[in-house]
Amino acid sequence: MKILTKNVKIALTVLVGLALLYWGVNYLKGVNLLTPVNHYYTEVESVDGLLQGAPVTVNGFEVGQVREIEYDYSQNKITIQLTFEPKMKVPEGSTLNMVTGLMGGASLVLNLGSGATLPSGSLIPTTDVPGLIDHVKDNMLPMVTDMLPKVDSIMTNVNGLTGNPALVAALSRLDGITRQLQASAGQLTMLMNSLNRSVPGLMNNVGGITSNLTGATSNLTDLSSSLKQLPLDSTVNTLNETLANLRTLSEQLNDKNSTLGKVMNDRELYDNANHAIASLDSLLIDIKAHPKRYINVKVF
Repeated sequence: MKILTKNVKIALTVLVGLALLYWGVNYLKGVNLLTPVNHYYTEVESVDGLLQGAPVTVNGFEVGQVREIEYDYSQNKITIQLTFEPKMKVPEGSTLNMVTGLMGGASLVLNLGSGATLPSGSLIPTTDVPGLIDHVKDNMLPMVTDMLPKVDSIMTNVNGLTGNPALVAALSRLDGITRQLQASAGQLTMLMNSLNRSVPGLMNNVGGITSNLTGATSNLTDLSSSLKQLPLDSTVNTLNETLANLRTLSEQLNDKNSTLGKVMNDRELYDNANHAIASLDSLLIDIKAHPKRYINVKVF
């Protein structure tokens, strides 16, 4: 009895372990055996990318899973067993279509009908609705195929342009210009630093110049006040009288009929004056040479 009891315990342990293993494997696949579900079936010709445990969605929300995928060798069709939550009611007229994702995985999309609720175990028909990948294959791939020759020619032109010696020379000149700009920026920075150091002294000089200008303005004001106090009117009148007298004298000198004009313009008077001066000069010379002729000195 003890041996039998021990064997029973071992058998029960193995069975429990197998049950837990089966449940764990299904749980990892996304199938919870402890949760009640409704089973439905569908038939497709291809399951590219569709795996066991793939989601079944309605309007993007997951309402079920792919439970099993079996191949019917007699009809050359693939039967898919689906599980839905008990709350999910599948009406008559509903259809399924398979959608392939960008990463290659596929899922089933349930399009709800409007009839009575289908009982569990019913067959849901499938429809061929193009997915995103189908749109890419049908629309974008031909465009890409047409663009490849153009891209190839563009790359050829780009390679020719990048290999052109003129471009290399231009880039070299651009590098030299960049270095010159960097040197100019350094010199400009030094100049700005020098100006920053010189500005305080310059402002002090400007302040001194301003003070000097203020003093000069004060002096000009005093000079203007002094000029205002001078008898400028009488001085101007005196100058005007003097100019008038000079004008009158000039007119008399130029007038041959006036006394001064006759004196200035009489040639005979001028010659007689010169002759008299010459005679007087001769007399003075003779007096210096023979003073006894003219001066008689007697001593008593």
